[in-house]
Amino acid sequence: KTTSAMLYLDGISVSFDGFKALNELSFLIEPGEMRAIIGPNGSGKTTLCRAVLGLMAPLSGTLRVLDCACEELRCHHRALIGYLPQKGMIDRNFPVTVLEAAMMGRYGALGLFRRPSRKDRNIARQALTQVGMDHHRDSALGALSGGQQQRVFIARALAQQPRILLLDEPTTGLDLTAQHSVVELIQQLHHELKLTILMITHDIN
Repeated sequence: KTTSAMLYLDGISVSFDGFKALNELSFLIEPGEMRAIIGPNGSGKTTLCRAVLGLMAPLSGTLRVLDCACEELRCHHRALIGYLPQKGMIDRNFPVTVLEAAMMGRYGALGLFRRPSRKDRNIARQALTQVGMDHHRDSALGALSGGQQQRVFIARALAQQPRILLLDEPTTGLDLTAQHSVVELIQQLHHELKLTILMITHDIN
């Protein structure tokens, strides 16, 4: 079925480790919309992210992203989905700068064996500017606060120049002030960049 929706789910069921994590789920997101999916831990939210990214095929139903079936997603389609995974621990001694971390978002668009160009570096810097972190571009990623690190990871997703931004628990592990700051940033990016955004969270606040 052809649809103008950026994300289209019609009765999909997805199994994870032999357990049906999603059962006959249906919804759609139109271009430029921002939606949130809220549910407790273990309710299948991350499984949904994996399905949208084309990493897990539905047992049944229809799932289309950018009018492409998830099991048929090619690299150039996946590169149009800016993905922010759940926040992990950052080794403060890991030798990567803020700009280098943002540059990682370019590799999906570049493909194998291509070196980043000045244009790629400029795109990464623009993404850092959009999240208010370009003045930290030469700082060590591990030296930043949790909220600042999350801004850098959002910049990494933006550096892909995505059409869809998929955020998996973007406020987890942050203090209350940083949580509000990150949510305000996501709303700002949605307004300014007209991005289609799907945010996954367990926090009803």
